[in-house]
Formats: sequence, structure tokens, C-alpha cells
Amino acid sequence: MSYLVKMLLSCRHTGKEETRTVFRYNESAGITSLDPAFARDQANIWACNQIFNGLVQLDSQLHVQPCIASSWDISADGKSYTFHLRTDVRFQETDFFPLPTPRYVTANDVEYSFQRIADPATASPGAWIFQTVLTLPDGKKAFHALDDSTFQITLKESFPPFLGLLSMPYCSVVLPEAAEKFSKDFRKYPVGTGPFQLKMWKEGVKLVCVKNPHYFETDEQGGHLPYLDAVATTFIVDKQSVFMEFVKGNLDFMSGLDASYKDELLTKDGRLNPKYAGRIRMLEAPYLNTEYLGFLMDPSQKQAKGNPLLKREVRQAINYGFDREKMLRHLRSGIGIPGQQGMIPPILLQNSDNVSYGYSYRPEKVRELLAKAGYPDGRGMPTIKLYVSESYMDIMEYIAHEVEQFGIRIQVLKVQPAMLRQFISRSEIPFFRGSWIADYPDAENYMSLFYSRNFCPDGPNYTHYSNAKFDRQYEQACRTVSDSARNVIYRRMDSTMMAEAPVVVLYYDQVLRFIGKEVENMENNAMNLLTLKRVRKKQR
Repeated sequence: MSYLVKMLLSCRHTGKEETRTVFRYNESAGITSLDPAFARDQANIWACNQIFNGLVQLDSQLHVQPCIASSWDISADGKSYTFHLRTDVRFQETDFFPLPTPRYVTANDVEYSFQRIADPATASPGAWIFQTVLTLPDGKKAFHALDDSTFQITLKESFPPFLGLLSMPYCSVVLPEAAEKFSKDFRKYPVGTGPFQLKMWKEGVKLVCVKNPHYFETDEQGGHLPYLDAVATTFIVDKQSVFMEFVKGNLDFMSGLDASYKDELLTKDGRLNPKYAGRIRMLEAPYLNTEYLGFLMDPSQKQAKGNPLLKREVRQAINYGFDREKMLRHLRSGIGIPGQQGMIPPILLQNSDNVSYGYSYRPEKVRELLAKAGYPDGRGMPTIKLYVSESYMDIMEYIAHEVEQFGIRIQVLKVQPAMLRQFISRSEIPFFRGSWIADYPDAENYMSLFYSRNFCPDGPNYTHYSNAKFDRQYEQACRTVSDSARNVIYRRMDSTMMAEAPVVVLYYDQVLRFIGKEVENMENNAMNLLTLKRVRKKQR
């Protein structure tokens, strides 16, 4: 075992000065796969973002920038994208997959990686992202390696968000030889081109990625990236324990808030507690994350019989039945924006004049809707089960308490995060807490959750919402090149969907990052991407 790995296996300092810089963070939700084909949730995305690269990437302002592709051309009709690849991008040389000679990325590798995602046999939850790509007579998608350094994609029709969509981890370039050798075990033995490469992963205990010595990107002065020697991820489930490890200096980074330490870390007005000012820095930014409750609207579900949630009036009543502003003020120290404007975060449509249909606290409306649904003051309505992970129990219990005054009884059931994700993706629960972190910075990403062709498990439509008018609006937006005109359509779509209430929008989140004083150059962005290639860490 190498010195670096031995050092990383210890979660705490020994008191001796370390000669290597190791960035340490915890992932309470756990990581299920290091294969970008399954980078569906934030935990997997963050890990895959260290190991892999795509053709393009997003900067801190969410603008599309070159990565493996140095440049690209888009045809006049918006259907053809031609990428010109760098010729100096090498695949990682790992202990579990040594390469006898340097292996450089070619257009054939990109074609393989993309076809792999689109192949039904892979069963990637990201297959939906290539729905707009033309399907060839042989059943494959129109991905073509024109030569070693030129790659082309042909779409069925123009789709303006497509370039940003290619920044998603699903579109990472993998080493075909490794993917073929390991097959389903590629999740444990990933080989990409990213700034860090896998050294060790003991599932549920620790993940260690070390610097890729042959990484192709450099800084503005020509210095090689990344600056860090390694990234170490632990999997402590208890959030209070994570907070304590962070305060003691055993972790360098912590993202988000948890009820167990919120009042200790922040003041009532959402500022960093002055007692930690000398040891911790807080970074804030708007976040393309909508927190919501989802209703499974499929009448064919096994729980459909007698399910009051299949009635629109009941779903609307729950939407009107609690005060979002009070919820944020008391349970999140005012962090976030009340979810009263539909699913699309306001920051994405901030230049649009219209506001989407939404819900605020209206007690009389709740009573009116329940009576219309056949449950006056909640009489005759069976208890509703709401499935949620532990981190959100306080908010869910608040909502359950608020709507109970109208006769709506909600039983909040705690489920492990990984199990909850499985239940949701398999359409096995009728009412659940979810969140949607934008995969790419376009409002289409949020509206794709309600497009009928995106039913899970093949796409992100977890509520199985289906509306012909909405689908037509969605398809119209996808053909609209003008950003301003497209945003008007997005507003209409959001209103069409929210009127039927397949979701209860809770709030639009805010990125809060807490870092130790030794950490420098940590980016903060509205998609909460964890990008570590430019991070530095000072020695203590």
C-alpha cells in the first residue's frame, strides 16, 4: 500500500505535518457508482466530475467552455454539431488498468461513450438526454467520428439547449477498453481523463482519488492542474457527526445545511456564527435546485384505488395549505426563496416579465378545494403517506402539522436516501420528497421532468405527469432559437403544469458552502458543481 493511501485511510490528523495536500469531504448520501452512465444524483455527479471530462464544460458563471473539444461548429439549421478535439488528452493510467503506452482520446472514444449511454442494454438513466439525436436505420444514434480528432452529432431537429446538455456527466468520455473489460463493474473501476483518478474505494467507508499526473488542462500561467495531490471522501451518515468532524478540522468542506447543526452554525438571519469566523468561511450563491414534493399521477399504479392524491383538488389543497415563508424563516434561517412561482427557479427566467402559476398560503382555498374533492374538512380522506429522507424530516413534519388543521392527515415515513431514490425511480411510492438540481442551465431542464416521453425509469418524469397541451408547448420551446421567446413559452408550460399540481414546490435553494481557512480558490456556482482542479490547500 502506498504512503499516500496509508495516510488517507486515517480520518484524523496525527499531529505530524503532511507533505501532500489532501482535500477531504463527506458524502452522507453515499456513492452508488463511479460510472458516469449512472451519474444521476449529486453524490455520484461530484465523484464522476473528478474522474471524467466531457467535450465541453461549464465555468463558474455557467457558460459553456471547451474541454476535450477545443472548438465546435453548429450548422445553420441547428441540427449538426461538429467538434474539433484536442490531441493531447490522455486516459488515466491506474493500478487496476495499466496502459503499456500512453492512450490518447480520439473521436472514436467519444462515439463509443455516447453510444454506450444511448444503448438500452446499458440501462443508463441518462439515455433520455439523446432523445433529440437522430436515430440511424441500424438503431444507433447519429454519432460519427469523422477522423481521429473530429466528431459530429446530428439531431432530428434544432434543440438550442443541446450544447449545455453535453456538459452533463452522462456525456463523459470513458476508455472503451476498460468499459468493455469491466462491464457492469466499471462502476468500481472507472477510467477517464479527469484531474483525479481512482486509487481506492471501500464502499460505505472511504473513496480516495489521487492527482492525474498527465492531466491536460493548465492554469493561466501554464501551470499544470490540479493543484491538490488527492481527494478523500468519507461516508458518515449522521449529519451532526459530519459537522463535528468539520469543526475539528478533519474535513475541509461541507455543503448545505442540516437541522442538527443549523442553529449552531448560522445566526437567525442566516449569517455565519461569529464564533467560527476565524476558522470557517461561508460561500453563498443562488442555486438551480428546486425542492419539492412529488405526486405519482399514474392511475394504473397499484396504490391507485382510493388514493385521494389522484384528485387534483387534493393536490392543490396541500399546495395552499402551509406558509412557505414561515417555513424558511423558522426552519432554514431564511435560506432560500419560497416556492411560489412554479418549478423553474427565478434566476433562470429573471428577465422574463411574466410569473408562473404558483401557490401561497390560502386557508379558505384549502377548505373550498377539499369540499369540492368530496372531503369536507378532510372527512373521509384516508391518511396520506409521505416518504422522505432524514435530512428533511423537520420540514415535512412542519407541513404535515400545518395541513392537519384542515383535516389532511399526512404520515411522514423516513427512508434511507439510496432506497428513496430507488422507490422514486421505479414509481413505487405515491408521495415523496424530491429535489431537482439542474443538469444544465436552461429552463427546459426543469420542464423535461413533466414531458410525457420522459417517464421514469427511462427519463426524469418521476410523477408520470402527462398533458398533451404541455407536450406541445415543450416541443415548441425546443424548436425556438431565441432565448427570450423560449422563456415566454417556458413560463406558459410551467403554469400549465402547476395548475394540475403534480408537485408541491417548497423553495428554490441557495448554495451554501463552508470551507476551512486552508482552502483557496473554491468555486461556487448556481449548479453546485464540485470542481476541485483549481483548488489549493495551504499546509497547516
